[in-house]
Amino acid sequence: MLSSDNFAEDYENLETKEFLAVEFDECSFAKCDFRNTIFKNCIFSGCRFSNCDLSLMSVVDCKFSEVIFVDCKLIGVDWTKANWDSLTIEPMKFEASVISKSSFYGLNLENWIITRCEAKDVDFTQANLSGADFSYTKLTDTTFANTNLEKANFNHAEEFAIDIKNNKLSGAKFNRYEAVRLLHGIGIELID
Repeated sequence: MLSSDNFAEDYENLETKEFLAVEFDECSFAKCDFRNTIFKNCIFSGCRFSNCDLSLMSVVDCKFSEVIFVDCKLIGVDWTKANWDSLTIEPMKFEASVISKSSFYGLNLENWIITRCEAKDVDFTQANLSGADFSYTKLTDTTFANTNLEKANFNHAEEFAIDIKNNKLSGAKFNRYEAVRLLHGIGIELID
């Protein structure tokens, strides 16, 4: 059973629709259905989510530190509602997950890991993603505007559209065949 302070618990097939001021430390969540769930004033530290559906969850004033999402659905999450003050010791990680239609507008996301994900129509406007890892991620219709992408890794990332005039890209890494996408934003016509 859930208490307000949970340590090293393993949860499977959990379907709760509201969590208020609950702390999870070193907990794992597997095959949980948190669609449309409200998380308010919660703390997640060292937690792992596997094969969970967290689509349209609300994360009002929640804190996340060293949290990893693997094979999860996190569609339509407004991450700007979380509490980002003194937030993470280690960044969140998204692996082989769907984070489409989510917003990270204006957030400091240095060294975040978003690998082998589907990130369609995600808003990274004015975010600091320096050192982030987007390798093998599909970034269809994702918005990068005034975004710091310095030293970010886009190795084998696909379908991105990044305007090199309106984003910081110094030291960013791109697969040579996908890097031609960077030329579209400056009005160059590519001919085969």
